[in-house]
Amino acid sequence: MESSLEEIEFLALSANRVDVLRLLSEGRYTRRELSETTGASQATLGRILGDFDERSWVRRDGSEYVATATGRLVSAGFTDLQEIVETERTLRDIVDFLPTESLSFDLRRLSNATITTPSQTRPNAPLQRLLELLEEAEDVRTVSHAFNEQTLSIVRERTKAGEQTFEGVFSRRAIEALTDESELRRRLESLLEADRAAVRITDDDVPLAVMIVDDVVYLLLRDAQGILRASVDVDDDHVRSWAKETIADYWEESTRLEPESLGPE
Repeated sequence: MESSLEEIEFLALSANRVDVLRLLSEGRYTRRELSETTGASQATLGRILGDFDERSWVRRDGSEYVATATGRLVSAGFTDLQEIVETERTLRDIVDFLPTESLSFDLRRLSNATITTPSQTRPNAPLQRLLELLEEAEDVRTVSHAFNEQTLSIVRERTKAGEQTFEGVFSRRAIEALTDESELRRRLESLLEADRAAVRITDDDVPLAVMIVDDVVYLLLRDAQGILRASVDVDDDHVRSWAKETIADYWEESTRLEPESLGPE
């Protein structure tokens, strides 16, 4: 009797086997329909269906074939494995920078995410991706350990113009970094005066930088030295629910930042 690893290898070594089992798990097909859908020859299908019959993964019903309960189980498990491996390949180069302790959703939700990394010609590509989204956004919410000059400038301009609403929770260190520079301090004060902006500050540790830009969830990823390594943006209901809940939790535990609380220049 073959081991489970040998059975996995048997299925994985043939894309046709994977496709046929998936199709038969979803419905009934004749051999001709399977051939037309998969592009496999009748001879190949004969071998595949024979192998599947030996394993009790499929059964024949008249001229049609359909997966058994265990065939559907194998197909579903293999599909899950494929999704996991595809996600791992997507995240492989950035996994060391993901705030995984704070991510309570299934990482497979990031399998279709847009990942932007710096290059020699575009060292600020991750940040530029965010700025492009911000320039068109109508609603922005965030919690972050940093508040950079470019982001501040865009949300300030758009909220003052009535084109965007902005709610942000930032670490005290992020705010102090802005108030240390007179020009950035003036821009922050201007943002705090905007009717469509609300900024809060927290003394708690903020281990991530997450932003909801309209319906898109955006993560800025930095290494231990604070160097920007990548950005991840995804439009996914589960990730969006996590982001909303995360921002709301920090919002509850933070205090409103008022212009007068910034102290003297």
